[in-house]
Amino acid sequence: MIAICDHYEPLSPGASQSLETGDTRVKRWLDEWPQLAAQYKDSDGRHPRHSIFFPAEEPERPDRYIPMVKPLVAEGWAEVEVHLHHRNDTASNLDRTLREFRNFLFQEQGMLGSNNNGEAGYAFIHGNWALCNSRPDGDWCGVNEEIEVLLDTGCYVDYTFPSIPSPTQPKRFCNAIYWAKDIKGQPRSHEHGRLAKVGREPELRELLLIQGPAALNWKKRKGGIIPRIENADLCGTNPPSSLRADLWLKQHIHIPGQPNWVFIKLHTHGCLEGNMPALLEEPMKNTLDYLTQLAQKPDEVCLHFVSAREMYNIARAAIAGKSDSPNNWRDYIYKPPACMKNTA
Repeated sequence: MIAICDHYEPLSPGASQSLETGDTRVKRWLDEWPQLAAQYKDSDGRHPRHSIFFPAEEPERPDRYIPMVKPLVAEGWAEVEVHLHHRNDTASNLDRTLREFRNFLFQEQGMLGSNNNGEAGYAFIHGNWALCNSRPDGDWCGVNEEIEVLLDTGCYVDYTFPSIPSPTQPKRFCNAIYWAKDIKGQPRSHEHGRLAKVGREPELRELLLIQGPAALNWKKRKGGIIPRIENADLCGTNPPSSLRADLWLKQHIHIPGQPNWVFIKLHTHGCLEGNMPALLEEPMKNTLDYLTQLAQKPDEVCLHFVSAREMYNIARAAIAGKSDSPNNWRDYIYKPPACMKNTA
């Protein structure tokens, strides 16, 4: 399972760019991503589906850019989830911010998935990696009980990590899928939890965290000496490649008890001009060529392009003990967004 989770910020850095710049960035994605994705199919005949984690804060202009990317979701080329940068915040204000943005995406735009009860759910990435007030200086969050607020507002999974070399990286979990819950009154609750495994369903008030691969890349060294850190970031200075893809696979992130289902969560900042060539041009094409070639041997490798929502659903299916094709469980708990017309 491969998902690309994009910290999608058209006005980055810090919502400082002009609307003209933001519009140009989004237009490139609208024009070029469907063309690229249409060239590739996984073992299920599905095209790559980008996961756009859009910032909830008003200066990032979700009112402008969410409707602009809606065609990508409607045609099945992307899905939208929740991203947030905040600082010196409170639990009550965070709750209000997330509810308002969730309602905008779900009720007004039809762009979030929902469960069998028709309730909206969302995947989350914390801006500046500071989930659960995890920076040593307490900046870029302020809410120790963030997991509680996320659960209360409909979040079903967090995709913030890995954040290496940031000190926000959980020390107890790496290359893992695990359940975490709030440690009352303390920061860094994301460091405490239980590994997800077959048969280990969530306990009360637990949130699933799915981490991307982290490793040392000894075949690509800085200055020919120091191994490069592999932290699942797709960027202009470290673009996707077959060498990196082998490292992602080697980390074997899975649900214990179901070793054949491997989860590869990648991340990027896809609206930055310096990163777009890595995502929309030859580096991504070459990597997708390599991955689809691996899947030409279905007895050895089956490739599944998934969105963040689908990855969560498949992880939950593994926890529930499902053992047939992961393709059957893309919509296991949370269904596709209402605006999506094409699920190919």
